[in-house]
Amino acid sequence: MIYEVSLTPAAARQLRKFDPQVRRRVQAAIELLATEPRPPAATRLVGGNGEWRVRTGDYRIVYEIVDERLLVLVLTVGHRREIYQRH
Repeated sequence: MIYEVSLTPAAARQLRKFDPQVRRRVQAAIELLATEPRPPAATRLVGGNGEWRVRTGDYRIVYEIVDERLLVLVLTVGHRREIYQRH
């Protein structure tokens, strides 16, 4: 099954701020979520509302999975030292 991947406006804004090389790497990781929304490297966030996190170097992608609609909603992307303070 292929999931639709959607970014929140905040996540899209954060992604645009990255350097081109980092942006390409993070976008590639986001695109992979369409075919495998729960990769082996992904972990469920403790104390959250069902959010998942996947690492890409020093950057993190926090997202929700809506299985009923085959949707992966990327909530936020950012550097590991900043990502959990906002969320």
